[in-house]
Amino acid sequence: MSLFQRKSAATSAEQPSATQSQPQHVTGADFDQVIVKAAVPAVVDFWAEWCGPCHMMAPVVDKLAGEFAGRAVIAKVDADAYPDLLGRYGIMGIPTLLFFKEGAEVDRVVGVTAYNTLKSKLERALG
Repeated sequence: MSLFQRKSAATSAEQPSATQSQPQHVTGADFDQVIVKAAVPAVVDFWAEWCGPCHMMAPVVDKLAGEFAGRAVIAKVDADAYPDLLGRYGIMGIPTLLFFKEGAEVDRVVGVTAYNTLKSKLERALG
């Protein structure tokens, strides 16, 4: 894969879409557009590379993205890169997953959590 192909793949991953089967990587600059203004419910996984429990949650978040593709936005935010978002939402530890509906936080989970618990919370947000 060439450098151009990698850059293209990264660029397309940053575009807002509820149809992705993998979590979107969201930045501080596009958070409001992708999450707060989303036409569908959204789940945001705040994580960091050094965080062991975050790595344990990654396959669970990936599974959510696959199962809810087209019905919800599943996103990831690098907590180290965007600490302003942690402050904005009062996040004190990671992994933290926030659930949004119509632009407002409706639920949150802190720490390693079972897939079925997350699925149930997202299904409630879908109404």
